[in-house]
Amino acid sequence: MAQQLKDSDGKYLRGCLELAKEAEEAGDVAFGSVLVNVDGKIIAEARNRVHEKTILAHPELDLAYWTAENLSAEERSTTTMYTTGEHCPMCSAAHGWVGIGTLVYLSSAQQLGEWQKEFNLPSAPIHFVPVEDIIKNVEVRGPAEGELLKEIKKLHELKWTKK
Repeated sequence: MAQQLKDSDGKYLRGCLELAKEAEEAGDVAFGSVLVNVDGKIIAEARNRVHEKTILAHPELDLAYWTAENLSAEERSTTTMYTTGEHCPMCSAAHGWVGIGTLVYLSSAQQLGEWQKEFNLPSAPIHFVPVEDIIKNVEVRGPAEGELLKEIKKLHELKWTKK
């Protein structure tokens, strides 16, 4: 079961929202993620690029590759990934395999599914499951409440309701 967000999580989730805005403005679905090291410094960031690259260009997957290529196993274990949406199963597996530490997400996969129904969109081609059902021994915090959650929902709505 995911834990509640900490007060310190908000500033990093705001950065994720900015990346999600960039993704939406570029024609992608609004997802953005940042990696934060043990000292609280953002060390890498990514946004959704499925329309630029491939359907698999999720920001969480890009950051998992980045950590595997740039950080030691010990550094990965003390790194936190902040992201606008709870991982899909593909991104969850990548997070677990590379051994990234904490995961903090803004909106849950369940909320995303509810929003897709609300906006009359087809469901995803996969089953979303809680990240804790895929990743072992990782601290997970989310979803957010209040204004941050409203902002990411609005970004998804903008993308999904464009004519």
